[in-house]
Amino acid sequence: MHEASEAIYALKPVSFRYHKRYDATQTVAFGLIAEEVAEVAPDLVGRNEKGESESVRYEQVNAMLLNEFLKEHAKVDEQNCKIQEQEVTIAELKNSVKTLIARIEEQDARNSKSEQSNTNEQLYRASSCKQSINPDIYI
Repeated sequence: MHEASEAIYALKPVSFRYHKRYDATQTVAFGLIAEEVAEVAPDLVGRNEKGESESVRYEQVNAMLLNEFLKEHAKVDEQNCKIQEQEVTIAELKNSVKTLIARIEEQDARNSKSEQSNTNEQLYRASSCKQSINPDIYI
């Protein structure tokens, strides 16, 4: 029945009212038109003595609907498993990113200290050079 039940996707439900001689209240009913069902899935219709489509075998339609429901339910379960796996992966990636950010910030701090130390050393050398220059020589 796996693929056979997919025929229900081609069925077109309708609303209708039975003729007064069958239903005096003419309450709105819902169903399928036997002739249309016969075009899609001939096994789903009952036929009269002349072989004409006369009724829909709703018990068969119900079984097909259940089969399609179960297939979709299995897909939902599979998707939920994938979602859970993805959530775990996302959490792991977030932790990895946090670790990497911490390492980068640590490295930046080291580089900043090193650059500050180099700048201070250059300033110290420059000031030492100025003090050692005799200004009288250049006059």
